[in-house]
Amino acid sequence: MPNERNQHPENRGIYREQLVTTHDLQNLKEELLSDFRKLLKEQNHQPVKKWLKSYEVRKLLNISPGTLQNLRINGTLPYTKIGGVIYYEQSDIQQMLESRKTKGHFV
Repeated sequence: MPNERNQHPENRGIYREQLVTTHDLQNLKEELLSDFRKLLKEQNHQPVKKWLKSYEVRKLLNISPGTLQNLRINGTLPYTKIGGVIYYEQSDIQQMLESRKTKGHFV
């Protein structure tokens, strides 16, 4: 009987512990769904910020300070200025994105 350690990896058999069964996959699926539900539940309890500062909007949209300034100047994105700090309402940002959405072309 040949020693298993000396066998080439391609010639080794598969052990029962190495098999993934449909039952294993179902258990994994249930665990993942449970984890996702917990994460979603935690996120739903966090308050959504209604107002964002300029740096937050730039980070969210991945735009430069100049681009954000242009959006303000041309009236594309409404804002509120209090004590030198500019605030943007989250819903206005969403509305701006929705209004500029284009229809996709399917091939």
